[in-house]
Amino acid sequence: MTDSTTVDTRPTKIMYVAEATAHGGRDGHVTSQDGRLEVKVAMPPQLGGDGDGTNPEQLFAAGYSACFHNALILVGDRAGHDLSGSAVTAKVGIGPNRQQGYGLAVALSVSLPALDAGLAAKLVDEAHEMCPYSNATRGNIDVTIVLG
Repeated sequence: MTDSTTVDTRPTKIMYVAEATAHGGRDGHVTSQDGRLEVKVAMPPQLGGDGDGTNPEQLFAAGYSACFHNALILVGDRAGHDLSGSAVTAKVGIGPNRQQGYGLAVALSVSLPALDAGLAAKLVDEAHEMCPYSNATRGNIDVTIVLG
């Protein structure tokens, strides 16, 4: 049963499917089905690893920042604003949760140097409603957005 106050953000049609396979978990490698992504993964030193590779949090940060920035550019274009020079940085943190597992937290830093603060905040809010990563994490991961 769906809460009547919850907005349904599930896709009505799948337009693209990405596929990747991990071998060795956090100390191994990940490859995409099409061969365009092939990376060594390693535990960061902060989690007891040697850090000799990327990690899932870096990959998530890369995906979220690119996706959010694209949503921001799209809402900017629709409103007639050129967002040249804009950027989005994502920081993804990991740590223990109350269920004896682990959880994530995200901080997005958005730079819109050509816009006034009010307009920038409006476009960021619209992008946050549109972005698939924001929709997937909403209610599950703390996401903080800072305009800088």
